Amino acid sequence: MKTVPAFCRALLAVALMAISTHIACAEVESTLNIGTPAILLLKNSMANRFTKLRMYLEAGVIGLTEEGGVAVRNAATVDVKTLLTLDKLIVAENKDRATLYREIARANNHAEWEFDLRAVFCKRWISRMPAGWFYRNDKGLWIRKEPQ
Repeated sequence: MKTVPAFCRALLAVALMAISTHIACAEVESTLNIGTPAILLLKNSMANRFTKLRMYLEAGVIGLTEEGGVAVRNAATVDVKTLLTLDKLIVAENKDRATLYREIARANNHAEWEFDLRAVFCKRWISRMPAGWFYRNDKGLWIRKEPQ
């Protein structure tokens, strides 16, 4: 049986979970396990939280990080009460994201995929986020995504 590269499998996980894209690795789709109860619970939790985070992403208050998480970019634009609420949302989001990467790797019996999954998710989320949202690059600089 032909072995599918780990990167291709990880990329498909991202595509199936984060966006609805078509990938030419059809055989991977049937073998990559991204439907465990734990993964589905994480996806649901993140989707529910996204409705609260979206306005802060759109306003540039928060952005995506080079580690595959979310962070405050411009705290000066919100009041202290909002910042405390936002901090709780970000902590929960980053915890779920880290758990998601680990759980996908575990569900597929490849704990060594965790770091690669994190990198693939990060790149994919940045490539798919709308223009105007911010991401932090590997040098720690915040970049506003330009229209494609």
